[in-house]
Amino acid sequence: MACNVNVVHQAAMASAIGQPNKPSQRPNASLSAPSNSKPKSCCKLLLSSQSSFISGFSPSRPQTLTPFRSSRAQNFPVVGSAKAEPLRIMISGAPASGKGTQCQLITQKYGLVHVAAGDLLRAEIASGSENGRRAREYMEQGQLVPDEIVVMMVKERLLQPDSKEKGWLLDGYPRSSSQAIALKELGFKPDLFILLEVPEEILVERVVGRRLDPITGKIYHLKYSRPETQEIVSRLTQRFDDTEEKVKLRLNTHHQNVEAVLSMYEDITIKVDGSVNKEDVFTQIDGALTQLLDKRQATSESLAA
Repeated sequence: MACNVNVVHQAAMASAIGQPNKPSQRPNASLSAPSNSKPKSCCKLLLSSQSSFISGFSPSRPQTLTPFRSSRAQNFPVVGSAKAEPLRIMISGAPASGKGTQCQLITQKYGLVHVAAGDLLRAEIASGSENGRRAREYMEQGQLVPDEIVVMMVKERLLQPDSKEKGWLLDGYPRSSSQAIALKELGFKPDLFILLEVPEEILVERVVGRRLDPITGKIYHLKYSRPETQEIVSRLTQRFDDTEEKVKLRLNTHHQNVEAVLSMYEDITIKVDGSVNKEDVFTQIDGALTQLLDKRQATSESLAA
């Protein structure tokens, strides 16, 4: 969705929807742990029961997935079925967890409509819509945009024909129990809630090492994605909030919000190890989504028989 990034500073945008300043949109692949990082032992995709993964969630024990190594190919055909109901997925992850990269991979393979509250807010303000006008008034006064405005933006997007036909991937939203309750009251309930889990020390390292080339706009990392030339190195800049102290504050807020939201989706939550490289993270997610889709298709065919 096209956004007018000149309307507001991105840091203010993150605050406006009830979150701490969120890192700028950037390729997360460069921030992922390198493929030669310490291997995981017994790296296999662990589902509590392969044959009853979706129906067997335990409300008190969300499923945890761990990776196994697989092919690194990323050019996926779009899969799905016209007969089965489309997937409705929510995904959450801390700053620098690699969530943006996984959203790209999920939408590429499964054809879901990617919906991010921050993008919606920017687009509504740029379009001059009623919701956008109201949101801008709050932001210009340095206030948070009320939940009811953002929830209405999300509602309207999820009710668009493409979202209803293809299914949707709701990125980083809801961020609080009140937002989750509002979505539930509007009739929106996901089939799966994906939580990317990355140890705090890795997240801090990913954030603190990020650098921006102000000329090209490309994001580098001092460890994982070093600049090609010394000339580029000399002009790199660092975001003012990409410091260890500030990222730890953002992570603390994120963890508090996630705990509140998880209470609403315990029975459909899977926890994914996000500390490995992006391909292995996606292998975990792909396994869960494929099994969910296959189960749904089988049910649809059984009813049609």
